[in-house]
Amino acid sequence: MRRSARLAAMAKILVDRPNRIVSLSEFVDRFGAAKSTVSEDLAIIRDVFAKEGLGRIETITGAAGGVRYVPHPSRETIAAVAEELCRELSSPDRILPGGFLYISDLVSSPSLMSRVGEIFAAQFHGKAPDAVVTLETRGIPVALMTARALDVPLAIVRRTSRATEGTVVTTNYVSGSARRIETMSLSRRALSPGMNVVIVDDFMKAGGTARGLVDLVAEFGAAVAGIGVLVETAEPRQKLVREYLSLAVLEGVDVERRTVRVRPSRWVTERV
Repeated sequence: MRRSARLAAMAKILVDRPNRIVSLSEFVDRFGAAKSTVSEDLAIIRDVFAKEGLGRIETITGAAGGVRYVPHPSRETIAAVAEELCRELSSPDRILPGGFLYISDLVSSPSLMSRVGEIFAAQFHGKAPDAVVTLETRGIPVALMTARALDVPLAIVRRTSRATEGTVVTTNYVSGSARRIETMSLSRRALSPGMNVVIVDDFMKAGGTARGLVDLVAEFGAAVAGIGVLVETAEPRQKLVREYLSLAVLEGVDVERRTVRVRPSRWVTERV
């Protein structure tokens, strides 16, 4: 196999397994190349990815070592994704009765959510999360893509317990916007004591759901490494959780004038 073909295949293998260690011997056996040649090829891929802002290729030493691809979108890429999200949300056709916005098509877009998942994964990678937690149902796609980019399992919290979940832990929480008592449950098998988890959701208004997820995770003896939200509302400014990341801020919906005001989150624009 020519080097150009081998480079393309190696890059494909690494990108398809984000944050998963691939041993050098796997490349050696697959392509019939010497280990020194494989190392040179990886150095080329590493340099190209770094220059083009395509992510990082990290080398892990030791008996179980190898290389892995770590998604790390550039600042320009993050800003472009946030701008695309805001542009889609600004369409007056998304306005529903009561001032709600239709976003199901956005959270169901594999292309958009895969990029969002890589953005969240890059922000929380340094905290070494062991799992991603979300509440059914619209938060599942973005949480799944985040879990894929981190190469960790996804734990889905249910609003009602199911027989297929086995023994569950159930907690009540107060919905921050509606001020209603809600219930959520998670299988005992989903998390273990001492785990670090990332909470990911599609929308945050007052933060009641996120607060409930934080409390539920604590029941397992696990810790929250971070919270990622696709869209948050500008009001109320004081959320029930303090530290979180959102990609877009919904400032208001005018049903009569058919206008939607949405902007990228400040941390996104400050980085560029």
